[in-house]
Amino acid sequence: MNIEGKAWKFGDNIDTDVIIPARFLNVSDKKELAKNCFADLRPDFNGGVQDGDILIGGNNFGCGSSREHAPIAIKESGVKAIIAKSFARIFYRNSFNIGLPILECSEAYDSICENHEVIIDLASGEIINKTSGEKFSAKPIPEFMMDIINAGGLVEYIKKTNK
Repeated sequence: MNIEGKAWKFGDNIDTDVIIPARFLNVSDKKELAKNCFADLRPDFNGGVQDGDILIGGNNFGCGSSREHAPIAIKESGVKAIIAKSFARIFYRNSFNIGLPILECSEAYDSICENHEVIIDLASGEIINKTSGEKFSAKPIPEFMMDIINAGGLVEYIKKTNK
């Protein structure tokens, strides 16, 4: 499975309250959450993000609270994957639970700039900075986790497989 899109670059310690500020958590509609993704940090995000775009994050991306709202808001905004130097543990788990693929790769973070075109091969873990031509290797997503992503998340996977 390949993902290709424009990069949105963020720094270190992007916490869940920055991804979706608490004042917007009183709604359950996923599209409403997406409208307020990065509302304070990147007000241009909602109007500029395109279906298929990719987030590039620094260390400890998704730190903070354990709520799933943050990866849901990102996924529903059209982002198809996140590459970061490292992820907060609960954000990592929540992302896979909702079917949002994430990869860790410090070298890709150091090379990819805002608006670069990026291609990710989830099966192999290969990341290509299409703008510069550089290639990077992240640990590939295990097959069983790809099954969860392809199903649309853990709940959908369980429904489809009766496991």
